[in-house]
Amino acid sequence: MKIAIDGTAASGKGTLARSLAKKLGFDYLDTGLLYRSVALNAKKQGITDFELDVEKDISSNTNMSKLNRIASLLKLPLIDEPDLREQEISLLAAKIANLPKVRNILLEKQRLFANQPPSKMGVVLDGRDIGTVIIPEANFKFFIDAKPEIRAKRRYAELKKLNKAVSEQSILDDINKRDTSDWTRQTAPLKRLPNAFFIDSTSLNADEVLQIALNYING
Repeated sequence: MKIAIDGTAASGKGTLARSLAKKLGFDYLDTGLLYRSVALNAKKQGITDFELDVEKDISSNTNMSKLNRIASLLKLPLIDEPDLREQEISLLAAKIANLPKVRNILLEKQRLFANQPPSKMGVVLDGRDIGTVIIPEANFKFFIDAKPEIRAKRRYAELKKLNKAVSEQSILDDINKRDTSDWTRQTAPLKRLPNAFFIDSTSLNADEVLQIALNYING
């Protein structure tokens, strides 16, 4: 069985995906970690400026070649490290997500994981193009969203636990920027499919969202 969970940043899609995978005994993949991992490795190598114009011959750009290599060398599944959740990495990951060649490399890794899960039982993938691009054949599709202000509060609480010096307003600004980028990018933009079960998590806690999803799966 394949379960696709898409949604906006900090909407709770990752929490739902992890909980569903644990409850059902399935393998779980946070696809956003792939882009964050590429971003973190790029930062460590000093790669923060690269060509975004997809109409140009970006293959000749040295930084683009390095990014493609970083993406190619990623091994799944990934470990969710605190550094991957930094605001700077999040914004850099959003830029990298606009690069077609990097996306294609990571797309193949995600599909391979979905088609050959370690447990052989099933998979739960969350991201922004899971139901539309990665596994459009998924048995169940979900779309999770919440008001930006609520999402900012959640991300702020998450980062404060990691002792990160951030402000709630700066997080809200970053979330709004990320939303704009996700909804409008040329390559695999975020979409709410008609056949995806929609959950507004604005006024719901994690357990309530999980129960709604389970009820839907169980008919």
